[in-house]
Formats: sequence, structure tokens, C-alpha cells
Amino acid sequence: MAVRKANAKWEGGLKEGKGKMKLGSGAFEGVYGFKSRFEEGPGTNPEELIGAAHAGCFSMAFSANLEKAGYPPKSVQTDAAVHLEKVGEGFQITKIVLTTRGNVPKISKDEFQQQARLAKENCPVSKALTGVAIEVDATLE
Repeated sequence: MAVRKANAKWEGGLKEGKGKMKLGSGAFEGVYGFKSRFEEGPGTNPEELIGAAHAGCFSMAFSANLEKAGYPPKSVQTDAAVHLEKVGEGFQITKIVLTTRGNVPKISKDEFQQQARLAKENCPVSKALTGVAIEVDATLE
């Protein structure tokens, strides 16, 4: 199996420093800093990238589960909300909420919900984030 790579460089102290993150594929490179991470400043942040990775992985896993169960989806779209909070002296990702919408012909609402639960349990990114509460809100369109 492939090994995926990324890198980051940080220069300076925490509040006034700046950094750059880059995906190994070259598909994304972005700047980040204290304000983009802990406030509402410009740039990206690690939590946003975790959210994108989780939404992408979950959408693929959900689609694969649906297809395997005999319900090939027309589309699955997932948004991820990654909650970063101050805990004690530091910060922690405390929760990720995945909001997903699927256009899946001929599936019952109950089966759709069951397949969403299975995707949450079996998505590789969900498995990697087992120390974080993960919630799924799935809507059948």
C-alpha cells in the first residue's frame, strides 16, 4: 500500500510565528499561523486539513458500503466540523461532526442510517481518530 506524505515548517514563536504546510502530492500548499488556528485569521490550519481528510475518507467509505449492500449511490457529500477547544493547559480536538447527504435510489431510511454508522466505524480516518468523539448526521435526499 502507498505511504502518503506531507510536511510543515514553522518559523518563530507561537503567537507571532508563521508556518507553511504542503501535501506530498503537491495538490495543496497553504500558510498557517496563530490567528488562522486559534482565531479567525487568514490561512489554513491542521484541524481544517483533518476535517477535509475525514470528510473525503468517510464519503468514500460510505459510498463503498452502499454499493456493496446493493445501493449504488448517485452522490454522497460530507461536511466535517472539527472542534478544537482549550482543555487544561493546552488544546485538544474534542469532537468531529460529519454531516452527510446522500442521493441513493431505492434505499430505506433505516438502511441508509445503518450504512452511515458502518462507514463511521470503518473509515480509516475515523479509526485513526478513535480518541475523538465522532458524530454522524446523515440525510437521505
